[in-house]
Amino acid sequence: MKQAVHEFSIVTAGKGLYEFTDEVEKWVRSQKMSDGLLTLFCRHTSASLTVQENADPDVRVDLERYFERIVPENRVDYVHTMEGPDDMPAHIRSVLTGAHLSIPLIGGRLALGTWQGVYLFEHRARSHRRLVAAHLLGE
Repeated sequence: MKQAVHEFSIVTAGKGLYEFTDEVEKWVRSQKMSDGLLTLFCRHTSASLTVQENADPDVRVDLERYFERIVPENRVDYVHTMEGPDDMPAHIRSVLTGAHLSIPLIGGRLALGTWQGVYLFEHRARSHRRLVAAHLLGE
C-alpha cells in the first residue's frame, strides 16, 4: 500500500459552486496508483464539498437558489452573526452538504460518473482562499 497527501487551494469569488475536478484528477494521476481511495476534506466550517453534475450549469444555479431559500440570511433568530448576515447561514449550509468526500480509484481513474464533478461549495458572500486536504491510499 502507498499513500500520498496534498492540499488544494481554491480561490472563490463569493457564494457558489467551484469545480476543481481537473486539478484533483491531475494530482491523482501523478501518484501513479491503480486502485485505492481518495479522501478530500474541506478545512473550513463555512464551505463544503460535493459531487455534482458538471454538464448543465443550470444545476448549479438551481442548487444555489435552493440553498438561499431554505437557509436565508438576515433571520432574526440567528444568534451567531459576528461576521455578518451570511455567517450563520454558511455554517448551516456546510452542515447540510458536508466537509468530506470519499471517491474510489479504479484502474488509475477516479470512479466518478459521466456527468459528475468535484466541487467546493462556497457559502460566504465575499471571496476566500479555501483549503482542501487530500489523502490517497492505494496501490
